[in-house]
Amino acid sequence: MKAVVFGGTAGIGRAVAQELAARGDAVFLLGRDEASLRRSAADLAARHPEQAQGGWALCDLEDPTGFAAALDAADAALDGFDAVVITAAMFASQAELEADVELARRLTTANFANTVAFCEHVRVRLLSRGGGWLTAVSSVAGDRGRKPVAIYGASKAGLSAYLEALDHRFRASGLWVLCVKPGFVKTAMTSGLKAPPFAGEPAGVAADIVAAMDRKRPLVYTPGVWRFVMLVIRSLPRFVMRKIDF
Repeated sequence: MKAVVFGGTAGIGRAVAQELAARGDAVFLLGRDEASLRRSAADLAARHPEQAQGGWALCDLEDPTGFAAALDAADAALDGFDAVVITAAMFASQAELEADVELARRLTTANFANTVAFCEHVRVRLLSRGGGWLTAVSSVAGDRGRKPVAIYGASKAGLSAYLEALDHRFRASGLWVLCVKPGFVKTAMTSGLKAPPFAGEPAGVAADIVAAMDRKRPLVYTPGVWRFVMLVIRSLPRFVMRKIDF
């Protein structure tokens, strides 16, 4: 693959970039912090000096005006990419979001509307060259309306629905859309939060993502146990969901 990883300087994105580079795929990083991009790109080059292609470009999920230019840079560096992995997202606790309406607006816009806009840029490019892989990280938080993640979960529920529809609409045209639904993953984004049972590590989640891409799967829960956890949660009646804090 010639892969673009949006959010590839930390957490799941960084682990995905390392997983792809380790097996010989060309990797181009997108992110909003230049210093982190430089460090991450240098690290990939040092670990995998045999790779001739790669690089980075600035891209901020809160600024859609920069999406096209960032993808242009990736296309030029990779001589045409065929895979895009989107791990960039905003996160805040339910209490923070309830206390700050502007923060809630920013988060839902970034995680849904702007992520969809970025995916649409990618979709057009990939279909114009015969197809490819479009992978985006959603969350188990979007599987059900839940009290602790009401606003964040809503942003991810919208993204999951969009990715499913995209798979239905364009799979026959060669666009392999993968919706990734991680449970709790131990990253900088979740530092300070109490890790629940079945918490995942970025490297394991990245391995699951790349394996699902290789198999052209439309959906993956990671760690895998979350598929069964959320099957139970989705089956609970509404009066039970009102009483529990999961």
